[in-house]
Amino acid sequence: MSGTVARIVIVTVALAAIALPRAASAQQGYSSGQTIAPAYEGWEQNDDGSFNLVFGYMNRNWEEVIDVPVGPGNNIEPGGPDQGQPTHFYPRRNRFVFRIRVPADFGDRELVWTLTTQGRTERAYATLKRDYFIDDLVIQANFGAGGGGGTTPELPENQAPTLDIEGGGERTVRAGEPLELVAVSADDGKPRARSMPASSPRHPGRFTTDTATGHRLSWFVYRGAGEVVFDPPQIKVWEDTRDTGESPWSPGWTTPPAPPDGRWVATATFAEPGDYVLRAMAHDGGLATAADVAVTVTP
Repeated sequence: MSGTVARIVIVTVALAAIALPRAASAQQGYSSGQTIAPAYEGWEQNDDGSFNLVFGYMNRNWEEVIDVPVGPGNNIEPGGPDQGQPTHFYPRRNRFVFRIRVPADFGDRELVWTLTTQGRTERAYATLKRDYFIDDLVIQANFGAGGGGGTTPELPENQAPTLDIEGGGERTVRAGEPLELVAVSADDGKPRARSMPASSPRHPGRFTTDTATGHRLSWFVYRGAGEVVFDPPQIKVWEDTRDTGESPWSPGWTTPPAPPDGRWVATATFAEPGDYVLRAMAHDGGLATAADVAVTVTP
């Protein structure tokens, strides 16, 4: 049995939707203490005529991970407060984190994601306005799969990796005991694997988003406030663009080889009892697929 699988697509919409309160250069210095802005990424149309409203967020911190449980400080209305949003927020930009399907007759209605962090409330407003339409090419370009040029000839044919989770989508484990996680993923080899260029003092900044490409997979905490240790350590899923960031968006980073049998094996050890959601994300640098595992951790 495999876990619930949801295809994740990522795109940047005008940064005005994120509403950064200070200049970007000033933001570079904040490791903690800053707020999170929810972001509406755009909408997709499904084959049955329904739509997906896709959300992400911008955690303005470079180091601080913030937990906000579903409730008054983290809700989506109407129809909420819980509509599948995360409660565990990693640093910096995290794109197309979750999707909400709405009916074909959604019309001019809207969904509003309200998020309160560090005493400040911010909102993202999701509508079907034409300017927010997204497709796979837009997604890949904004992920950085096309490099500095924004695209490559192979991107129109790219398909997201497949993903299955062995062992089912619900688990129970005791605190302090490792939980084995096995994800099975395959990819079409597009886009071809490409490393991130090394940083250069002659070109210290970026004008477009850039990322390493190649088939990769990561487990991370989607919901749950306790410490979780993964073994082996997982590839970052958030855009750490620093020279020392060790992420697909970091200068000089190279995607490690995929397991020959397509099985990624890891363990997760939970420090505290509680309810958690772990997410596996298979990514090729342009498109991604995600699967969730709900974990009940007992004393």
